[in-house]
Amino acid sequence: MPHNIALITTIAVSLGLALAMGLIAVRLKLPALVGYLMAGVMIGPATPGFVANIELSSQLAEIGVMLLMFGVGLHFSLDDLLAVRRIAVPGAIAQISVATALGAGMAMGWGWSFGAGLVFGLALSVASTVVLLRALEQHGILQTVNGQIAVGWLVVEDLAMVLVLVVLPPLSGWLGGASSHAEPAADGDLLKTLLITLGEISLFIALMLFVGRRILPWLLWQVAGSGSRELFTLAVIAVAVGIAYGSAELFGVSFALGAFFAGMVLRESPLSHRAAQESLPFRDAFSVLFFVSVGMLFDPRVVIQQPLPLLGVVAIIVVGKSLAALLLVLALRYPLNTALTVAVSLAQIGEFSFILAGLGVALGILPREGQSLILAGAILSIAINPFVFQLVEPVQAWIRSRSRLARALERPADPLAELPMTVESHQVTGHVLLVGYGRVGRRIGEALTEQRLPLVVAEQNRDRVEQLRERGIHAVAGDASIPAVLIQAHVARAGVLVIATPDTVRVRRMIEIARALNPDIKTLVRTHSEEEAALLRKEQVGTVFLGEQELALSMIRHVLEHVAIRQGEHA
Repeated sequence: MPHNIALITTIAVSLGLALAMGLIAVRLKLPALVGYLMAGVMIGPATPGFVANIELSSQLAEIGVMLLMFGVGLHFSLDDLLAVRRIAVPGAIAQISVATALGAGMAMGWGWSFGAGLVFGLALSVASTVVLLRALEQHGILQTVNGQIAVGWLVVEDLAMVLVLVVLPPLSGWLGGASSHAEPAADGDLLKTLLITLGEISLFIALMLFVGRRILPWLLWQVAGSGSRELFTLAVIAVAVGIAYGSAELFGVSFALGAFFAGMVLRESPLSHRAAQESLPFRDAFSVLFFVSVGMLFDPRVVIQQPLPLLGVVAIIVVGKSLAALLLVLALRYPLNTALTVAVSLAQIGEFSFILAGLGVALGILPREGQSLILAGAILSIAINPFVFQLVEPVQAWIRSRSRLARALERPADPLAELPMTVESHQVTGHVLLVGYGRVGRRIGEALTEQRLPLVVAEQNRDRVEQLRERGIHAVAGDASIPAVLIQAHVARAGVLVIATPDTVRVRRMIEIARALNPDIKTLVRTHSEEEAALLRKEQVGTVFLGEQELALSMIRHVLEHVAIRQGEHA
């Protein structure tokens, strides 16, 4: 029986070629995402040979967007964002504004309309969540303060772009859109449309926060109680895709926003970690199809025909917005190390840029030339991002050794950078110096405080330092791998140095400084992998604690104690 296999052909060719190109990219020390984009270019209409079905690819891409944003929602923690809100929220908003202004100014210099320039600039302003998370994990800094700030910053960017995706269609007529849905509207009609749109969004968000967060976790528990793994996986995917689809049909909300809230609500469930793990293969597969479909829209001729505009785009992505982020973080009195980490994290663009560019073209606001420039800029910036990340340490060392201004920036005139003069000498003699007050450090600090032991905390998060001081705990703000920070924490008179932040490179520097100032200090170090633990033990940095190992030992101890009690009862 004759039948149409266009869908099967598109999926098979897309995944097969993405695998081959992704493997080549990884072998070349590039992100696999670059290979996926290139696979799309190869089967797109702008290159010779096989051309995949663009309409089917776009629908598969929509599923990829749903699952990508669902994954972002599953990892989105309101508490984590609130912990870095004083730097992430103003920093992200200011950086988006700067990058958008740069992109819009350059586009309008080419003769584009204001609306086209605005969409173009916004697309250049937001970094890729996928690329950032993978880079932070690869460098082992995802759980550090710098990693949390970078992720929080990007979450604010994502939320801002979700809002842009929602309000852009009703504004498209005013911005010069040429699609059938982009008729110019009077000011009153425009305001009415915006109010209706925002009202629908507010109603959807309210339902998700007040109804969904109770029903969906309960539903997940019921399915998990069946003991069927496939039903649990099906429930997770059905929730992600179903809510994304329902939000678009019933409330006019984008698939991206619906899926994001589905993930965020499911995060309230104790089973959220399992949900993320079970849905990961589907999210990975469809995200690959999303990036392949994006690559199909790219016209390689733009590289040859418009090399100077392309260089301008890459300069804005890699230099312009990164420099803006660097200066913003320093202006907020955070260390140079934090500023550089955030800056290089943002030196690329990704999935939201593609979604926004596609919507801009569909609404007739952005010319296809702009979409091609955005895609080319994304491919180049993602390709060079790993190398930019590797420059953080050498650039930091070079700046510190040659620039008085940079060394001054490390310790600005900041009341949180040193202990108050009212601290008595006996409170900073023989004390415990705790570096890092995150999930692990907080528990250590609370236990020491309960025992009334003298404690000084060195923490990069200024908000936490302020909170600690309000509770009467001595704390200094700054990067403890800088000698001045440890000196202000009185490491020379400390009895024990406890490093609760898992950053191997900075840990070694902290211990070198501490032992130079206090040769007799006892050091305890936290790590999160066997490889890092072995390396630190080899370098004799002190007592090393590995999270999984300590958990196993604690559980074994409880089991043995229980068995001993049972044996005593039967003796």
